[in-house]
Amino acid sequence: MADLRWSKVFCPVDFSDESRAALRAAADLARRMGAELTLFHAESAESVLQAAATPSGRLVEWKREAERLGVSRVATASAPGQPAKAIVDAAMQGGFDLIVMGTHGRTGRRGMLIGSVAESVVRSSRVPVLTVHADWEQLH
Repeated sequence: MADLRWSKVFCPVDFSDESRAALRAAADLARRMGAELTLFHAESAESVLQAAATPSGRLVEWKREAERLGVSRVATASAPGQPAKAIVDAAMQGGFDLIVMGTHGRTGRRGMLIGSVAESVVRSSRVPVLTVHADWEQLH
């Protein structure tokens, strides 16, 4: 088996607590591996309306947080469209080695009605995906 060489880590964010947990995990991996970290936001009409500030401004704040966490190379990107498709397309086109993203962990009827961006990404991405719950750090 070949060594895993994650030199480009892709972290989609929707500015939720789950995304912040994914940012911390992605930053830790990128720092340890000397990888570049790209924070990505899919700009659906709903996400733009929900954001208190412009998504690009919030990405800059999150970039600063990743830098404070010790990542030396942090980029930001965004694209319009349905989040799962935009994430998978951007990860493939950018040649990323790993996607690290948050998951709300919704199950049952609510999960079926709302849908799961993380689940869609896991099912359709050819890039490995690491999903992170907001409370994962409390386990250690």
